[in-house]
Amino acid sequence: MLRIGVIGCGAIGREHVRRLVDLVPGAEVVAVSDYFRESAEKVAEKHGIKNVFSTGEELIASSDVDAVLIASSDSTHAGYVMECIKNGKPVLCEKPLAESAKECEEIVKAEVAAGKRLVQVGFMRRYDTGYAEMKRIIDSGELGAPLMIHACHRNVHQGDGFTSDMGITNVAIHELDICRWLLDDEYKNAQVLKVKQSVLSNRGYDNPQIVLLETDNGCRIDVEVQVSEGYGYDIQCQVVCEKGTINLPDPYAVVTRSNASCHVPILTDWSQRFIAAYDVELTAWVEAVSAGNATGPSAWDGYAACVAADTLMRSRGTNNFFEVKMMEKPEMYK
Repeated sequence: MLRIGVIGCGAIGREHVRRLVDLVPGAEVVAVSDYFRESAEKVAEKHGIKNVFSTGEELIASSDVDAVLIASSDSTHAGYVMECIKNGKPVLCEKPLAESAKECEEIVKAEVAAGKRLVQVGFMRRYDTGYAEMKRIIDSGELGAPLMIHACHRNVHQGDGFTSDMGITNVAIHELDICRWLLDDEYKNAQVLKVKQSVLSNRGYDNPQIVLLETDNGCRIDVEVQVSEGYGYDIQCQVVCEKGTINLPDPYAVVTRSNASCHVPILTDWSQRFIAAYDVELTAWVEAVSAGNATGPSAWDGYAACVAADTLMRSRGTNNFFEVKMMEKPEMYK
């Protein structure tokens, strides 16, 4: 049984604890921690978890904890991941791996120095059945080479303190990962554009934004990012290939016909849209860690997405493409 400690008991942290307790074979949550201790205590009481730590560092250092899941605020990710590497403990860190490419680079270097892959990044879309089938079709070559990707990430609302840059680092970060995964290609140039703004958005950040990317192999990617005041949580992706196109399927929904209309509900909650992907992700992580093999999105994948995000933010307001400059890829990740 893999003894897991969870850092962060907010919305996603609570969901991950529930999954690990109720759904994932071979997992036991033995410890929790949160900046607000009361949140951790409530989760511990609900699920019968014996250890509540005041800090994430104490949880990571505990001899009762074999592996760590980080679901705390973005600004804490890099520090906790580095502590996990220092203690030789496998860690699943929710996206982003860190808030800057420099921090990600330090994590990559620390993991390489440790001589073993310990870090997995929570890019759960790779475990979604729709994206997985798109990847299979692309890799099969049956539609020829991919040429373009058109994607969109639309959301309903954001909390206080949200910024234009968070639309990239916290929202579009998923597209930055999934597009390079689908294409098996690295980014060459990147640009983010402020387009005509929604009259419904007046909270001080750009909404919508357009992300433009070019890969080393010449593929072009555009991502529409709408973070609030939308009609629902709607994720779309189309890959244009030489011999056809591949569209991400919408999540299953019952069709209602009445009053001379046809109605299909659209989800409003990200956790429900990818609920099965999260289940598969955590199950695969526990299996891999228990077997001593890290197989999911790596620290290098977290670094690559963060470098692209940093480049996009530097391009803001210039109307120019900026080169995506990455360190040499270590052998560990090849």
